[in-house]
Amino acid sequence: MKIPELFKEYIWLVNTIYQAGKISFAKINEKWLRTEMSGGVELARTTFIRHKDAIEDIFGVIIECDKKDGFKYYIANKSVLREDTIQNWMLSSMTVHTAVQEGVSLQKRILLEEIPSGYKYLQPMLEAMKNNHCISFTYQKYNDAEIKTYPAADPYCLKLYKQRWYLLTKIKQQFRTFSLDRIRSLEISEETFLLDKDFDAEAYFHDYFGVFRDEKTPPLRVVIRASKEERPYLRDLPLHHSQEEISITADYSDFSYFLSPSDDFIGEVLRKKDRLYVISPKELREKILQNINEMEKNYD
Repeated sequence: MKIPELFKEYIWLVNTIYQAGKISFAKINEKWLRTEMSGGVELARTTFIRHKDAIEDIFGVIIECDKKDGFKYYIANKSVLREDTIQNWMLSSMTVHTAVQEGVSLQKRILLEEIPSGYKYLQPMLEAMKNNHCISFTYQKYNDAEIKTYPAADPYCLKLYKQRWYLLTKIKQQFRTFSLDRIRSLEISEETFLLDKDFDAEAYFHDYFGVFRDEKTPPLRVVIRASKEERPYLRDLPLHHSQEEISITADYSDFSYFLSPSDDFIGEVLRKKDRLYVISPKELREKILQNINEMEKNYD
């Protein structure tokens, strides 16, 4: 499927302004004329204004003009382009898709990670969420031969985590999370539900890591020591939005977090156990050490 030309222009404009920080209309036009999209024709100011308004409507990205700084344009709400937002995901996906379409020679030089088959349920799931329709589905856990049926569930939100789509539902007044690629069949019901007026998807996962919220493991302060080789990676791609670098030495940095140290979080630390070391709390240190000892038994 080809992305319409207008969308290509929207994507180019957002990326150009975002990368520049602040940029004048004259500079935008300069860069525009160097693209194939321009066809050698300047970007009219009226077209630019229409694009700016459309970008806000479609992506929620607000482009404003700083008249005090030489009438330069900038992204007024940069927070919507952080890594875990739908706007960032959409723009990133469209940017790569456009680049591949523009040059056939690039198709074998851009390698993407595969997302499991759960994506086929995305469209009906979005439809159900949009209209607040209940869903019924069958589900099979990993390493379980039994396929369970859930005849009535309220689809609350979707979350992408480690190349997998997850669905947060409410079943019999209890929140439950399911992986879309383990759903075996899905139907949208005629029955509707009322979304809790106070529900906020971002707030629901705010103090948790990954996609599973463990009520038995309350959020707490965690301090991790990262080797000098690992810390630049954490600076560029934090483990969690609460990350703060609280201590820096020649050989390591200490990072603090406020989150629930779930199994997903422990797994992330263990994945880099030669470069990450838990300082506190003591209970988490002991749990990770227990995991390491269990792993070592497999190699005896």
